[in-house]
Amino acid sequence: MPKVFLKTYGCQMNERDSEQVAQMLVARGYEMTAQAEEADVVLLNTCSVRDMAEQKALGKMGLLGRLQKKRPHTVYGLLGCMAQSRGASLLSDIPHLDLVVGTQKFHKVADHVDTILRRKMTHDTAMDDLRFSVVDTAEEAGSQETIRDHATVPASAFVSIMQGCNMRCTFCIVPDTRGAERSRRIGSIVGEVRELVERGCKEVTLLGQIVNLYGRHEFPKLDGRSPFVQLLEAVHEVEGLERLRFTSPHPIGFREDLINCFGRLPKLAEHVHLPLQSGSDRLLKAMHRGYTADKFRTLVQRLRANCPDIAITTDIIVGFPGETEEDYAATRALADELSFDNAFVFRYSPRKDTPAATMGEQLSEEVKEDRNQDLLSVINRHAQSKLQALVGQTLEVLCTGPSRHNETRLAGRTRGNKIAVFAGTDQLTGQLVDLDISETAGFTLYGANPRVATDGVRRLDAVVNS
Repeated sequence: MPKVFLKTYGCQMNERDSEQVAQMLVARGYEMTAQAEEADVVLLNTCSVRDMAEQKALGKMGLLGRLQKKRPHTVYGLLGCMAQSRGASLLSDIPHLDLVVGTQKFHKVADHVDTILRRKMTHDTAMDDLRFSVVDTAEEAGSQETIRDHATVPASAFVSIMQGCNMRCTFCIVPDTRGAERSRRIGSIVGEVRELVERGCKEVTLLGQIVNLYGRHEFPKLDGRSPFVQLLEAVHEVEGLERLRFTSPHPIGFREDLINCFGRLPKLAEHVHLPLQSGSDRLLKAMHRGYTADKFRTLVQRLRANCPDIAITTDIIVGFPGETEEDYAATRALADELSFDNAFVFRYSPRKDTPAATMGEQLSEEVKEDRNQDLLSVINRHAQSKLQALVGQTLEVLCTGPSRHNETRLAGRTRGNKIAVFAGTDQLTGQLVDLDISETAGFTLYGANPRVATDGVRRLDAVVNS
């Protein structure tokens, strides 16, 4: 039985794509392994959002090439966004690379792996050498429907509802790597969720590049409700589903019908990841974000007024081309004012063929790093305060299994998407438990006295949004 090593870089959508690839390979008789040294197939699912992510994947694939001498039959492949962006050039850059598969062709990976491995194992004499390279980055109609199968079903699962992005933010390469927006039908998505729940899943997270713009070109509004709100309502009705999440939305698609879902739909968890990117109106315009700092502030206020317990996290870019001290100060002040539960702070990284890459006034890495560290201090102060406010409360936690950092303890997430760690038996895995929060350290809650929640009461993350 051939073994497959598969490593994923990047976002939750990449994780879901990798899961689909693994499912297809396992269905064909392959075995997954965590040890690249024993693998017959080595696959890296890549990210292009930031240069660091690309360099990590390239570096990893370069290091893995040393295994070729001992296992010359091994198939090496790069998948996903970087594969889509760089295409055939990767074959010349990485001599041992066999396979390059783009973002619309994940469903073809198993076919390509079968072909290449067979030819390498049999030393096909029709080849000029033992390496049989494949580059598959063409567009594929209906590709949004190809990521829908699950080999294993955890307590919490990702469900891809759409592919692509039409927004064209000036810093972002995703429209080029993922293509135009393409949405699945509600019935297909609901069917996938229903199957997951029947197999033991308690929580699903709906995934899209800009998830709240789901179906805007394909499906009509009904009674003033967007296609995405219609989807939330339909998934919410799946019997046995306990929790519902989505990521990541865009502020411009966050209308009143979606805001009202929080509180109106009990299964919808009280957490939103809402990218800000900058607190400077001048930079937001240069980024083509489509909103002002004040509109973003108002949206956060409306969300909190409608759902006081909601946890809001965000993305922020520092060091965008032309960012002045005044621009950065505006971002810092808004982040401080809005008191996010947490944030991903990124140093701007030029991406190939994006408008921002050729803008003047590119900032030094030193300036970017200084602003990155300064803003993190603001974000972390608020994050720690939010966590500390939960100490002494009883929260509902979905137990997902052993803690990544201490396998003798269990871990899970609150409805507000906070990580909680606690002692307990394996029987709690996959269960909703009421947990008494006793302390916090780092960005983790620690609890005691876990007991399976049987009263149907949802214990929310009560946070003071000051």
